[in-house]
Amino acid sequence: MKCPFCNADDTSVIDSRVSEEGNRIRRRRRCLTCDKRFTTYETAELRLPQVVKEDGNRSEFNRDKLLTGFMRALHKRPVPTEYVDAAMDRIVQTLLSLGVREIPSRKIGEMVMQELYKLDKVAYIRFASVYRSFQDADDFHDAIKEIQRPRKKEPKKI
Repeated sequence: MKCPFCNADDTSVIDSRVSEEGNRIRRRRRCLTCDKRFTTYETAELRLPQVVKEDGNRSEFNRDKLLTGFMRALHKRPVPTEYVDAAMDRIVQTLLSLGVREIPSRKIGEMVMQELYKLDKVAYIRFASVYRSFQDADDFHDAIKEIQRPRKKEPKKI
């Protein structure tokens, strides 16, 4: 680690501490050339996969877009914000745990549908109507019948 004061390469670690959350290490360092002290922080760099759109274009995963999808489906529905945050966290954790560099947007849409199914059936139908491109009332009727059946697994995937 280079000294930020004199740009020397020789520094030594005086003290290391793990943060309260356990996800970061704080290191106190001393420059062996100018004898000044400074602090560095070490964190794990986790990269979410790139999202591959239907047309083949790729973009960085955007948590704000995920939130927008949830909020549109849940508009004026009685679902607490912390439940939405927890659902989004589960999706992000799943994406990280997959360990892939790219993921189809369709797969993320399926994850959102699974979470909405657990949170609010009306929001699930709203999202499904856009996600599955419902064309007429029969499509809505089929989706409603789907949520009225007792379920052992997640909603049907397309």
